[in-house]
This record gives sequence, C-alpha cells and structure tokens, in this order.
Amino acid sequence: MEDQQKIALFETMPIPKAVAKLSIPTVLSSLVMVIYNLADTYFVGMLNNPIQNAAVTLAAPVLLAFNAVNNLFGVGSSSMMSRALGRKDIETVKKSSAFGFYCSLISGLLFSLLCFIFQDPLLKMLGADVSTFEATANYLQWTVCFGAAPAILNVVLAYMVRSEGAALHASLGTMSGCFLNMILDPIFILPWGFNMGAAGAGLATCISNIFACVYFFVLLYRKRKSTYVCLSPKKFSFQKDVVLGICGVGIPASIQNLLNVTGMTFLNNIASGFGASAVAAIGITQKINTVAFQIALGVSQGIMPLVSYNYSSGNIQRMKKCILFVGKIMVSFMLVVMCIYYVGAGALTGAFMQDETIIAYGTKFLRGFCLGLPFLCVDFIGVGVFQAVGKGKEALIFAVLRKIVLEIPAIYILNLCFPLFGLAYSQFFAEFILSMAAVYVLMKMFKELENREKNGVS
Repeated sequence: MEDQQKIALFETMPIPKAVAKLSIPTVLSSLVMVIYNLADTYFVGMLNNPIQNAAVTLAAPVLLAFNAVNNLFGVGSSSMMSRALGRKDIETVKKSSAFGFYCSLISGLLFSLLCFIFQDPLLKMLGADVSTFEATANYLQWTVCFGAAPAILNVVLAYMVRSEGAALHASLGTMSGCFLNMILDPIFILPWGFNMGAAGAGLATCISNIFACVYFFVLLYRKRKSTYVCLSPKKFSFQKDVVLGICGVGIPASIQNLLNVTGMTFLNNIASGFGASAVAAIGITQKINTVAFQIALGVSQGIMPLVSYNYSSGNIQRMKKCILFVGKIMVSFMLVVMCIYYVGAGALTGAFMQDETIIAYGTKFLRGFCLGLPFLCVDFIGVGVFQAVGKGKEALIFAVLRKIVLEIPAIYILNLCFPLFGLAYSQFFAEFILSMAAVYVLMKMFKELENREKNGVS
C-alpha cells in the first residue's frame, strides 16, 4: 500500500498537489531552521554585546561549510536514489543510501578533528581579532569540535528520507531538533540561565542536532520493512556506478557550498575592517534575508525527487510542468517579500538588537540584500533541476559563475566605490545575471528532452 502511494505521488498526482506535498514540509523545516538560527542571533543580541553577536557571525562560514558535506552525500545520494526509484532499481537505492550515510559520518568526525587541531589559524582566517577571538572559539568548540558529525548526519538523513517521497517525516526530524534548540537557547545563553553567551548558543545547537539524529534512527528502525533507505554496513561499498552517480551530482553541489563559504568569509573580512557593529549588522540582516533564501531553497529541494523520478522514467512533460509551476509561484512570492523587507528594513533589524548604529547599518544592508531575492529563486530552481537530473557539470558552472566570476569581484568593486554599504548589492548583481542564464539553459534542456521524446530516444 505504501509503495503504491509513493508511485502515485510521483506519477499521477496533480502537479500542484504533488509539489505541495513535497515542498511544503521541506519549506516548513527550512523556515524552522531559519527561526532557530534567528533565535541564536536574537538571544545573543539580548546581551547587547556586539562582540558576542560578531562571534556567531564570524563562525557562520564554518557551519556553512557543513553544507559542502551535506550536499556531497545528501544531495548526491538523494538524487541517485530518486533516479534509481524511477528505474525501479531498488538495490541501487539501498547501496546509495548506505554509501551516503557512512561517508557523512566519517566526514563529520574529520571535520571535528581538523577544527580542533587548526583552531587558531582557522579563527584568524575567519576574521576574528583580539576582541572576538575567544568568543568565536567558544562557539566553534560546541558547534564543530563536538557537533560536526550530528550536524551533518541529521541533514543527510533528511535528504535520504525525502528522496522516496517522505517529505513530512524528513521535515519532522529536522524541526524536532530546531524546536529543542529554541528551548535551550535562552537557558544556555542568558544571564538568568547558564550565562554562556555565544558558547551557549553553540551548546544548544550541538544537543539539538544529536536529538534530530536520534529521531531519524528511530524512524528508520520502525519503517525498516517499508523504507528503501538502508544504513546496513553490508550495503556500503565503493561500487563504481554508485560512487560516480553520487559524486557526479554531489561534488558540484559541495563545491557550490564551499564557494558560498568563501564568499561569506570574504564579505565578513571586509566588513570587519569597519568594526564589530558592522559585522553584527551584516550578520543580523543576512539572517533576516535567509528566511526568504531558505524558502526558495526548500522549494527547489522539495521538488527534486519529483523531477528526478519523472526525468528517469521518461515523463518529460510532467517534469516540465512541475518546474514551470514552481517558477511562477516562487517569483511572485519573492517580489512580495522583497517589498516587505525594503519597507520594513529598520524595524526588522531593530527587533534583534536595540543599537542605533547597528540599526542604521542594518537598514541599508537589508535593502541591498533583498533586491536579489526574485532572481535568486530562479537560480535556485535551475540549479535544483540540474542536480535532480544528474547534470552536475551545469550546477558547478553556475556555482563558479555566482561566486568567483560575479559576486566576489562585485563585493570588492562595490566596496571601493561605495565603502561598506556597496557590499549589500553584490548578491543582486550576481543573481540577476544568473537568473537570465538559468532560464536560457532550462529552456534549452526542455527543448532537447522533448525532441528526444518525439524521436523515441531514451
């Protein structure tokens, strides 16, 4: 019965309903993740200490680097699993999930070890100075040295569960950890609790990620007779077609996130030259902007199993209708969000920290960041489609264009022309150009696939 429901979701369910069933839980879990990240910023901000707030901002690139592993083994294995499901190749589904799980576990442990050994040079690279060094180190101790493996595993497991259409279960696992984090934050951060500051935010994050992992292990054990996600060591191997299939999508996705880390580190280093208040303001406004960012990302990730399955099974028209439907909905939504952010920039920044300098900085930063949102969602949909159908090369090209060719040079040039405040417009510049490229490449791909379908080429 459960297998028939999965097939119906991918093959016959109306597009709006199928998209909603896959995307809404994913978006909700993404929003909850954003809220718990905002909770870190909010509760640390309640200390009215720019140094503590700057510590969370400076450490953000390292946590973002987790996404490099998440995408390598999460996006890579889930794409491989959904495509194998479309071909009804269950053995490959099981081998792909086992490979992704154990490689994620090993990577998380290596992350912790390397961060512990090279902590001092890492902190200097992140832009920490004498005033922010200790606070940033304390935050990284809990989130990375102790917490890298559970942080990575719970995201990768969510990708795998989502790959077979169980988006709700994937989201519940992620959200359970997020809700726990929001409960623990004030207890560990604020003076009436353990008064740990930024370090308390890190400890709360570590505990919540462990809890989310436990949720997924219990879920997979209870569904062991009906799920295709397999964590058995017996299925873990370096079978060539499995490794190449996962890495062909996962490596470009991983590089994309490493480039995001590079871009954020570059931005924070330039901002740190203007003082802790500027860094704190950029951190707050980036977190606010991340609400819309995660909605776009959640939708693009949510539809990936649907796109992968129909691409692999040869139902190109259903795949195309799904992508166009999502594109229309998301661009309209992001235009509304952009207007809200632009008008309410000062009030939104002030909600996190009552400091006139930070509010003044944050108002200008958020108005610049939000202009790129409608174009960013088009770019995300394009990259999500490339990952879903196994076109890792195209996804990698877009990642390099976004950060290396467009955004990082724009950060440098705009900062020279408009010191500090020009930084906020680099994303708009990059995403505008990339969105035009994404539309062109997607239209070209649709045409090629439809021609192959007409000519009977598989």
